[in-house]
Amino acid sequence: MTDHGHDLIFGTLLEPSPQRPLEVVRLAQVTEELGLDLVSLADHPYWPQRLDTLTLLATIAAHTSTVRVFPNLANLALRPPAMLARTATTLDALSNGRFELGIGTGAQAMWEAIVAEGGPRRGAGESIAALEEAVAIIRALWNPGDDVRFAGTYYRLEGAKAGPAPIRDIGIWVGAYQPRLLRLVGRVADGWVPSSPFLPPQQLSAANLIIDQAAINAGRSPSAVRRAYNIDGDFTANGGGFLQGPPAVWVEQLTDLTLTHGVSVYILYRIKSVDDIRQFAQEVAPAVRHAVSQERA
Repeated sequence: MTDHGHDLIFGTLLEPSPQRPLEVVRLAQVTEELGLDLVSLADHPYWPQRLDTLTLLATIAAHTSTVRVFPNLANLALRPPAMLARTATTLDALSNGRFELGIGTGAQAMWEAIVAEGGPRRGAGESIAALEEAVAIIRALWNPGDDVRFAGTYYRLEGAKAGPAPIRDIGIWVGAYQPRLLRLVGRVADGWVPSSPFLPPQQLSAANLIIDQAAINAGRSPSAVRRAYNIDGDFTANGGGFLQGPPAVWVEQLTDLTLTHGVSVYILYRIKSVDDIRQFAQEVAPAVRHAVSQERA
């Protein structure tokens, strides 16, 4: 059993269209109205078929009052850490403490697009090292006091002014699949965010072991790292498999993931209609909460 006892969080990963810019705001409001906890947006700043993630999150924060808002995940290669630090505290203030910061290295398959936008070209190992430097810089800038100096391989700060401080402790959640990046999650991250099509449930155990051991080696408790999961499923399917079936199938499988693998944040994506959000909110989330509560008791 690796249930870390965290409260359960359920949310959505929305996909904004430039042709319908207000639709994503309305879906975020639906997410909140149906009682879910979190709204997230992927960050692909090199795609013209997507609107800017951080601008949209600010708009969503202004049109909601309870859901957390979250970039899933901010593209570090095109968003320097000092800028991310101050954007995060601004969104935290605008949302009255509802912002979490998700960061990704930038997918290797997208590196040509990143370079075309003026970003650096980095290999896998370089991207991971840059991410670790970025996390240190962001946390330093969130603590007003002495000027921040940082002499890294990928980032340098020459006496940057720290602040403003966030309203509350903002979590830094990292997307990771490969062992070296999973070890970074265990050392420094507040949360881990994989996606089910790329890391299916049967691979969670091995990945969790890497994170847990890295956390212990760094003097942290494995429970310091929240386990989130972007999940893709189909309520109308009947062929078996992960989340392929009616809500009862989802409830059984997600309850097992919480109790067996410590997942406590479930984010629905590849949403086909508002009905998917409604079923997830009304028939899955409360039932999983109840089942997990019963087992924990």
